[in-house]
Amino acid sequence: MINRRTLLAGSAVAALLSATPLPAKARRVVGAAKPWTTYPGARMKTTGTVIGPAYGPYRIEMESTRQRCLKLLPGDTATFTVRDRANAMIIRYSLPDSDDGQGIAGSIRLSCNGNLLRQVPVTSKYAWLYGDYPFTNDPKDGQPRHFYDEVRLSGLSLKKGDVITLQNPPGGAPYCIIDLVDLENAAPPARRPVDSLSAIDFGADPGGERDSTEGVRACVAAAAAQRRIAWVPAGRYRLTGDIVLPSDVTLMGAGMWHTTFVGDEDLYGQADRRLRFKLTGNNIHLADFALIGRLKYRNDSEQNDGIFGVHASQSSVKRIWVEHTKVGMWFYVCRAIAVEGCRLRNTMADGINLCVDTRDSTIENCSARGTGDDCFAIWPSPGDQGFRQETPKPGNNVICRCTGELNFLAQGGSIYGGANNRIEDCLFRDIASGCGILISTTFPTSDANVDNNFSGTTLVRNCEIVRCGGYDHGWAWRAAFEICLDRRDISGLRIADVRIKDSLSDGFAIMASGEPRTLSDCAVDGMTVPNCGIGSPDRHGLHVKGNVDGRLAVSNSRFVDVRNESARFEIASTTLPSSPT
Repeated sequence: MINRRTLLAGSAVAALLSATPLPAKARRVVGAAKPWTTYPGARMKTTGTVIGPAYGPYRIEMESTRQRCLKLLPGDTATFTVRDRANAMIIRYSLPDSDDGQGIAGSIRLSCNGNLLRQVPVTSKYAWLYGDYPFTNDPKDGQPRHFYDEVRLSGLSLKKGDVITLQNPPGGAPYCIIDLVDLENAAPPARRPVDSLSAIDFGADPGGERDSTEGVRACVAAAAAQRRIAWVPAGRYRLTGDIVLPSDVTLMGAGMWHTTFVGDEDLYGQADRRLRFKLTGNNIHLADFALIGRLKYRNDSEQNDGIFGVHASQSSVKRIWVEHTKVGMWFYVCRAIAVEGCRLRNTMADGINLCVDTRDSTIENCSARGTGDDCFAIWPSPGDQGFRQETPKPGNNVICRCTGELNFLAQGGSIYGGANNRIEDCLFRDIASGCGILISTTFPTSDANVDNNFSGTTLVRNCEIVRCGGYDHGWAWRAAFEICLDRRDISGLRIADVRIKDSLSDGFAIMASGEPRTLSDCAVDGMTVPNCGIGSPDRHGLHVKGNVDGRLAVSNSRFVDVRNESARFEIASTTLPSSPT
């Protein structure tokens, strides 16, 4: 126990604990709404083999729920009982790669109460990356990652008590690993909005046989001219180029399970022929559809596909599913963008990134899984991909009520600078490639004309971080929550009511890379780290590394232990200044 006024500095210190039990607090719900029920493979009744938990880089267990998964050899089965009515299913699975890195095909036999429902085609062509960042598709480069893919199934009719069986059929793939199954009772297709224009009337093909690009473009253009809604009914529409959204356009589908835009695999190697919806004006609204790309590699010199915002404002993106693209969504020079209720799955890079000169924008009630970089990020770069900052001090962005999990690179939620940005009411779990939350100066935020380093008050509040703090190929083991002073110092940080549980490495860490850096005006109130280091030994609940200067104020917090390796850094038990509302 320590006195509230005690300053902690130097080598290892005793556990930092409140003198009395922490008072119970009324907490807001954390994480995105979850209209599905998850059935982990490792908990299913099986003739296969449960593998894990296991820890360390380049292992499939590290990209699995609770670092455990289920391996089915040919003929093996996995069985579970349905807990709630459902008509849609996701299977998160892994097949082995081929020797040339192009993937193999297989199937999963899906049965209900002993009756065959479907032979579900699966493939490993969109999984498996190798070598150093930004990775290759060549197995000879070693260091494998991105083991998993997912398959979406709709049109089912499952009721409570039904027994579902998954089988890797005899003669099938050498193995099929199951991480989880999601079951959901999706809403029926939405009705056509009043005073809307249908893309089908402009030549779009809901059967996916013909290219629908020009039909959707024509519908959008007519809707813009007539100030009407562009409507895309239920169907599967093949696109081979950008859909550019000008000002005052609303584009709606029948729901993320019903209206699906798909990329053309034969053309997807050309960056300008991919699946991309580009917001380029004011008062643009996208809602209720899915984008399924065909990207198999990462190349950061190519422009992003998915949802792409540039010079957009007062716009929204709601209830959209994005998968197999480079990013889910990326915004440049944007203001007042509202992203809500979206799902990001199996992207090659970030789920959502609020980048160059993005201000006053919100990512709310979104979930990201299997992304190849940060699930959710705020990076106020002065310029990127030819887009330059146009206004002073981008910021006032919020990531709230979001869930990030199971990405194969980087973090759950990250802030890399800017003014008055926030992460609130979020859940990050099973992130074995890095931090649950990272506050960092790793990426450039300034040039000769602008300086977007941290300013004002950066706030992290009411978040849960579970089984995070894994192995990052560039940084080795990272903390579940980390403040990383890399290129710049950091000031003006408030952290309140953060629960960190089962950290794979350190729980909460403060570190600098290279020369010493300074953390100032930083306060933590109500953080709990009851345990840590379940994947890497000799870790700490609160760990200050040796090349950090400055001071941290701590109140009402519990850490399993504390280690301060810097004689120039003070941990002060004091009263937290008021946090902004």
